[in-house]
Amino acid sequence: MEQLIRLETGLFVQRDGTWNRLGAGTSLDSLLAQPLDEVRRVLEREAKAVDAPAEPKELAPIESQEVWAAGVTYKRSLAARAEEAVSPDPYERVYTAARPELFFKATASRVRGPGDVINIRSDSTWDVPEPELAVVCNSRMEVVGYTIGNDVSSRSIEGENTLYLPQAKVFDGCCALGPAVVLAWDYVPDDRRITLQINRAGSVVYAGETSTSAMQRNVPELLEYLGRDQSFAHGCVLLTGTGVVPPQDVTLQDGDEVVIAIDGIGVLSNPVRRHPV
Repeated sequence: MEQLIRLETGLFVQRDGTWNRLGAGTSLDSLLAQPLDEVRRVLEREAKAVDAPAEPKELAPIESQEVWAAGVTYKRSLAARAEEAVSPDPYERVYTAARPELFFKATASRVRGPGDVINIRSDSTWDVPEPELAVVCNSRMEVVGYTIGNDVSSRSIEGENTLYLPQAKVFDGCCALGPAVVLAWDYVPDDRRITLQINRAGSVVYAGETSTSAMQRNVPELLEYLGRDQSFAHGCVLLTGTGVVPPQDVTLQDGDEVVIAIDGIGVLSNPVRRHPV
């Protein structure tokens, strides 16, 4: 398995347990500005074997990329959005429509990495994590790899009015990515198990799972719509939607821990903090 890992000390490629460091002039931005074939050549040519970093601090695999997200791509997500909404009709229609729901999620500064604190809004009463397969694309909308995404959301705000979606989705610490990017030529995203666990004071308050096989839309379809009439000079990240939605009696609280795992990628864990009023 070949993974691209961003640490405090630089950019690394891990191949079958061995660590390989990229030169100081190679960044995620510079890689994702190039065609996929060139990305692969750079990683093979420039990554030099090194000793494993001592207690490496993994950073979110993002630099200047925007994070976008797809909604209502799983049947469970359709049901949950319809339950919370004043009118379920828009969600029912978009599930079967040709055009998917796509929305802006986060700038890089709003994204948190493994072990970093994610936030829930100060003005929300119902907050949930959304575990998602995240697709890392280059400037040509080619898939470079996959990572784990957490689309932290306020379901109470979104449920009040569909026009409140940006406020329910976009705020400081609203997204987490990591721990690494599994490279596209070494990973098939089909039929991958996704699990979510919320821990509180040493106990599990919620656990759920789904599979990428339950997605209504496929990755190429979502990327084709995302790339229409806009460009990403250094690539982008797309969250592909969630199929795990906690029930209405479960909401994130200050001090919780969210743990998301996807088969073949790893585990993304983050503590939770409520924004001060």
